[in-house]
Amino acid sequence: MVQFVHPARDDISLEGVLGALSDPMRLRIVKALLAEGDCLSCSAAAPCPEMAKSTLSNHFRVLRDAGLIQTTKKGVENRNTVREADINARFPGLLKAILKHAGE
Repeated sequence: MVQFVHPARDDISLEGVLGALSDPMRLRIVKALLAEGDCLSCSAAAPCPEMAKSTLSNHFRVLRDAGLIQTTKKGVENRNTVREADINARFPGLLKAILKHAGE
């Protein structure tokens, strides 16, 4: 069974968060997850349905490694949620500001 590694709240770094969100596709994934307000499978959160599964998996790995998302296994699906509380605890208002100004 796949074991996902998630950094502890205190190990989430500003560099990691900014680096992960610097990619437009990863930013769109985070926006989609937040808009849903619930956990989504990787394919449901994908901003581009024709994206290769390996590319999509890499995007989710980068987001997970940065501490932005939490991934759990439910049956054959990987379910993802944004670790909004952890990000806000480490960097108050950062995620909201990035999402507000992204694409301007």
